[in-house]
Parts: sequence; C-alpha cells; structure tokens
Amino acid sequence: MVGSLLEHGPSTVAELAERLGLTEQGIRRHIDAATHDGIIEAREERPVGRRARGRPAKRFALSERGHASGPTAYDAVAVDALRYLRESVGDDAVEDFARRRMAEWEARYAERIASLPLDQRPAALAEALADDGYASTVHDTTLGVQVCQHHCPVQHVAEEFPVLCEVETEAIGRLVGRHVQRLATIARGDGVCTTHIPLTDISNKQSTSGRTSS
Repeated sequence: MVGSLLEHGPSTVAELAERLGLTEQGIRRHIDAATHDGIIEAREERPVGRRARGRPAKRFALSERGHASGPTAYDAVAVDALRYLRESVGDDAVEDFARRRMAEWEARYAERIASLPLDQRPAALAEALADDGYASTVHDTTLGVQVCQHHCPVQHVAEEFPVLCEVETEAIGRLVGRHVQRLATIARGDGVCTTHIPLTDISNKQSTSGRTSS
C-alpha cells in the first residue's frame, strides 16, 4: 500500500482496493494498521464540481514518516554537510553546490528528453524521475500538463535548503523548453511536488488576440 501511495499520491479506499486487487474491507484493515503506526494519514477533500451534498471525500496519503520509509538516503549527513558549508562559506556556496548537483542531473535527463517533440517531453521527464526514485506521474490539464512527484528522496534536506527545489524547477523548465511553475512541494508540506508545464505559447496567443481585436 505504501508503494501505491508513493506512485499515485493521495487515494481513496476504493482506488487502493482496485489497484491492489483487495476488497475495501481488507484495505481498511491495512489503513487502520498503517495509521496506527503513523505511516499514512487521512485527508478530507471536498469534491470538485457541482456536487455539494454528503460528506467530503476522504483520501489517504503518506505521512512524513511514510515518505521517510521510501528511498530517502543519508538525510542527516546531507543536512549537516550543507549546514557546515553555509556556516563556513555562506549561502552562495550552498546554491553553487545545488546548481552543480543539478547540472549533472539535467545533463543525464537531457539525453532522454531534448530530442523529443514538446508534447512528449513531460511524460519522458516523469519516467526519468520515476527511475530515480521520485515516483512520478503526468496528468493533462486545460493549459498543459502537470508532472507530479509523489516522493522526494531529498525531502528533509530541501525543507531546510529550498534552493534545491528552486534549481530543480529551473532545470525542468530548460529540459522541456518552457517556463514552468512549481505549484506544490513535499518539502513545504504538500502531498506531492507538482510542476505545471504549459504546452502552448501563451504570449503568442495573447499577441494574436490583440492584433485581431485591434
């Protein structure tokens, strides 16, 4: 169940039961045990759209402890090392480290993404992220797509050093060839890291609209 929540994010009992091939009663037993152990937590989310009656939908998500049970490695050592770097040299040194680390990451991903058409790059990015332990998925939206990372191997490091998230967002934008927007991050307490990637050139649309109306 932890693996399913890592891959798909917050889910209902019915969704978990369908994915895992278990009965809802069986899933609830697993949920009760995992909740007792502090691995998952319940969240109430009101349905989107016109439906207003009834109780808010209840979804279950990994807690901070649950995320830590994933492939997060050497958090304490990394935080101590970056603290030492910040205290000894300064914040600029931490940013330089983050950019150097991300440059290697970006170069490796570019081999899989750069030659693809724009509309194929988000899915290729999600696949590459998943291979690196980020449990990523991609979802269509009205104005583009959202790449969701359901696990962050550097979550606890990024909580204290958000520059890691900032340079990653910049790198994603370069990889997909668009100005992207980070809508949520696990390091800030959100359930997933969500990056919006527009697949249309909004500035061109606005300028075209302006010429038409004049």
